[in-house]
Amino acid sequence: MGARRIRTIDAVTAIDTVIFDLGAVLIDWDPNHLYRDVIPDRAERDWFLAKICTHDWNYSLDAGRSVPEAVAELAAQHPDHQREIRAWWDRWPDMLAGPIDGTVDIAHRLRSDGYRLLALTNFAAETWPRAVEKLPFLGTMFDGVVVSGIEKVAKPDPAIYHLLLDRYDVDPATAVFIDDRADNVATAEALGIRSHVFVSPGGLEEWLREVLAE
Repeated sequence: MGARRIRTIDAVTAIDTVIFDLGAVLIDWDPNHLYRDVIPDRAERDWFLAKICTHDWNYSLDAGRSVPEAVAELAAQHPDHQREIRAWWDRWPDMLAGPIDGTVDIAHRLRSDGYRLLALTNFAAETWPRAVEKLPFLGTMFDGVVVSGIEKVAKPDPAIYHLLLDRYDVDPATAVFIDDRADNVATAEALGIRSHVFVSPGGLEEWLREVLAE
């Protein structure tokens, strides 16, 4: 990549669209960023995130459940942990450490080179505006964004991929998809989108050199 424009040799299958996941790819979102302060003890914090504010519970928020309502309901179910549970909504921006600079730099270069950038993200409807407020580039970088909580369907359900493809008139053969989760990548590949399991900006750049080779 660098300063040189990236193209494919075959004009028929030339890539014109790059679809990014956000969390753990372009932005550093992690409940631990907040809960290291709320629950300083590591073992207690790990237990809380495994047993109370669980991955499956958070996924239900990404799939469209109201965050304030879900937090209130969970706090009522676990009165001994109300303070910690309510922090999920009250202090949600503290979970967002900032951009992953290396990937953001790659995205800016792709945009400068003329590629269309889209985002397909699992994000709660109520927390998405708070993310854009904290990281304004999320509101300006992309030509289109599909947010699971707003659509009430989340990756890896194929329906949200079809929604993005239809809404933004994306040909799977001319698009690539980048996500940190293998199950999300598997769905994209099943739909004919060349995809990359994100581990690091360096690994992504190397993959892009191959897929978007001159």
